[in-house]
Amino acid sequence: MENNAKVYHIQVEQKGKRLDRFLIGATDDISRTYLQKLIRDGTVTVNDKIINQPSYTLRFGDKVCLKLPESRPLESVLPEKIPLDILYEDNHLMIVNKPAGMLVHPASGVNSGTLVNALLAHCSDLSGIGGVERPGIVHRLDKDTSGVLIVAKTDVVHRELSMQFEQHTITRQYVAVVCGVPSEVTGTIDAQIARSRRDRRRMTTVENSGRHAITHYQVLEIYNKFSLIQLTLETGRLHQIRVHLQHIGHPVAGDAIYGGEQRAMKDADTLPIKHALINLKRQALHARTLQFEHPISRESLMFSAPKPADMQRLVEALRTLTRAHL
Repeated sequence: MENNAKVYHIQVEQKGKRLDRFLIGATDDISRTYLQKLIRDGTVTVNDKIINQPSYTLRFGDKVCLKLPESRPLESVLPEKIPLDILYEDNHLMIVNKPAGMLVHPASGVNSGTLVNALLAHCSDLSGIGGVERPGIVHRLDKDTSGVLIVAKTDVVHRELSMQFEQHTITRQYVAVVCGVPSEVTGTIDAQIARSRRDRRRMTTVENSGRHAITHYQVLEIYNKFSLIQLTLETGRLHQIRVHLQHIGHPVAGDAIYGGEQRAMKDADTLPIKHALINLKRQALHARTLQFEHPISRESLMFSAPKPADMQRLVEALRTLTRAHL
C-alpha cells in the first residue's frame, strides 16, 4: 500500500454511517471540507470501487481506502506583508477583523492582496491547513463585507470549527443598513438559495432544489426610508443575508448586485446621505459578533468589531433624519 493511502475496515458499530462522517472521525488531520472534496475527486474507494458520493452509506465489512494526494505548495499564492487587524491569536486559531474590499482567498485571476496572502506571511506554517487553496480558512465573508472571521492554524482545529459551523453552534451576528423598513420589528427569513441561472455571479431564492437557508433579523433603528437591522445566521450560504434581504424587499444599501445601490441612491433624501452612499462603495453589511467554543480549551469565546468608518458615516448621516430606536 502507498505511503499516502489509509485503509479502514468497517466494524459492526460503524455500519450505517455516511462515508464522509466516518472519515472525519477516522482522521485527525484533515478538514471536513477537504475530505468531501477528496471523495468527489475520486480518491476514495470502497471495496476497490471508486465512490464519489460523501453520503454513501457504509456496510459491515467494507474496506475503505483513502488515497491522499501528494502535498503541494501554493505555487501561485505568495505571502504578502499586508497589515491585519487581529482581535485574538493563540497557537490554534486567529480572529481577524477583515476590511471591506479584501478577498478572503484567491479567485480566478486574483492571486494577491487577499486575506490568504496576508495569513501566509503572518503564519509561516499555515500552508495546506483546510486545503492548499484556502489555507486556514474555516468560513468566508464576501469581498465587500467587513467584519469578524476565524482562521484555523491546524487541521484539527479546522475540522472542529467546521463541525461547529455545520451544527449551527457558532453564533454569527451582522449589522446592515437596508432600504425601507421591514413590516415586523423581528422576523425570520426561511428561503432556499441556489445559484441564478441567468447570472452566475448571483444567488437567488427558489421554491425547491436549493440549499436550506435561515436568517433571523431584528430592526434596531428606523430612519425614514432606511433602517439599521441586526441579523443572526442560522445557516451560512453564499450571499445568504444579501439574497434573503432582497427576497423580503429590503436589499442592503449600496449592494450593486442585489438592487441596493440604485434604490438607496434613489431614496437618499439629503446630500450627506448621498455623499455617504457614494463614499461607501459597497454593501452596508458588517459581521459584528462571533461567538464559539474554543476547539482545544473548550472555553466559550466572543469577539466583536465595531462598524467601520464608511458604514458609521452612513448611519450618522441617516440619524440626522427622524428616527426611532427599537
